[in-house]
Amino acid sequence: MMHLWSGAALVEATAGRPLGQMPESIGGVSIDTRTLKLGDAFFAIRGDTLDGHDFATAAVAAGAGVLVVAEHKLPALGRLNVPKIVVPDVLKALELAGIAARARSRAKIIAVTGSAGKTSTKEALRHTLSTVGKVHASEKSFNNHWGVPLTLARLPQDADFAVFEIGMNHAGEIRPLSKMVRPHVAVVTLIAAAHLGHFRNLDEIATSKSEIFEGVEKGGAALLNRDDRRWSLLRKLARDAGVERVLGFGEHARANFKLVQCEADAEGSSIVVRIGGRDIEARIGTPGRHSVQNALAVLGAADIAGADVIKVAAALATLVPEAGRGRRHELAVPGGTLCLIDESYNANPASMKAALDLLDAAPVSDAGRRIAVLGDMLELGDHSAKLHAGLAELIRDRHVDLVLLAGPEMKALAERLSGGTPVEYRADVEELKPVLMNSVRAGDTVMIKSSKGVGFSKLVDALTSKFPAQAANAKRA
Repeated sequence: MMHLWSGAALVEATAGRPLGQMPESIGGVSIDTRTLKLGDAFFAIRGDTLDGHDFATAAVAAGAGVLVVAEHKLPALGRLNVPKIVVPDVLKALELAGIAARARSRAKIIAVTGSAGKTSTKEALRHTLSTVGKVHASEKSFNNHWGVPLTLARLPQDADFAVFEIGMNHAGEIRPLSKMVRPHVAVVTLIAAAHLGHFRNLDEIATSKSEIFEGVEKGGAALLNRDDRRWSLLRKLARDAGVERVLGFGEHARANFKLVQCEADAEGSSIVVRIGGRDIEARIGTPGRHSVQNALAVLGAADIAGADVIKVAAALATLVPEAGRGRRHELAVPGGTLCLIDESYNANPASMKAALDLLDAAPVSDAGRRIAVLGDMLELGDHSAKLHAGLAELIRDRHVDLVLLAGPEMKALAERLSGGTPVEYRADVEELKPVLMNSVRAGDTVMIKSSKGVGFSKLVDALTSKFPAQAANAKRA
């Protein structure tokens, strides 16, 4: 078992009251009994719908070494014969544990935010930096008020690098998280129309994203997208927050991490990046222009953090898209195969464009079609109808043979496409499922994209369940 905390150290970090004999070693920190490992500390935090204290018995059954529980819940837990750390507020105790883990760490800390590309950039940093040191990074999209402190509390003392994703839905959410993380490098991937329902315009989104700069360590750096229209605003906000080093990545002539050459294909891209006066060649194993931009951010953050950028660049070749974020499946169908591009995890106008670019670049046989299966982009507020309808221009400018749509917001796009590109619209994902299953055929490339809450992952599951996966070298019809 990995040693993460001693019982005594965790008691001190959480400012808690120990009950029972504290374990000598705690291997991990958990808030979910389904993933809890033997010897973990279980923090019984209260979420929006569930209270961790209701799962204390399950945590003990799963092998928790210690429970961190609220004082007012203790009478109901007295029968559980396991060491406990009693605190006034369990989420606050988790934050304190995270702050203590950060204080003892000597790792170079990188924090990533932005309207699109956060998780992909974080995962690319995890993957590439692991070739040059021990890396700790947040799981999945653990980027909110409990995900960030949980990731911090799990930070091993001997990590060389740590990568955190920090997200937000409203103004004021990033600031406290960045001040916990205290990054040496703060990356902003892109400012785009995500969560626009909570903001008046993109400048307000940029201002809220800029809260990440307030936690940057003295002598640290902000790494910004030099091609972003909000570059100047973000640079000013970074400097106003006291960040003296503001660097840029992109194609812009004045970018510090400058893309000087890019040759893209269906499997990825070959690039040349100028860093500090030298040109570095790299192959990116994930396709799409957005993957190139993410790779520039990775190379920039790695360089600023003192990593061997040549080794990091080499590791970009073995990147694999995450599930729901561009992962490809070659599926056997009658008469041949089809290619499924799974983009079902999330969607906003910027990531929709990137996904449609992926579909446009995908090769198809003479008989094959490019099929876009699109669901609602959520949290766009009063801008929603306009932004959904605006996708029509993106579709018309690309090689898309059939569009399948579902969700109340996508009705605006269906109406805009009417009479042009062939389109089928249904009210929800369940009604769209049989349309999709009956539409696909050998040679097709199918791209599925929506916000996570719309449930388009069910369409991915339906296709992968019905049609077996083919070997990577299988021939398309």
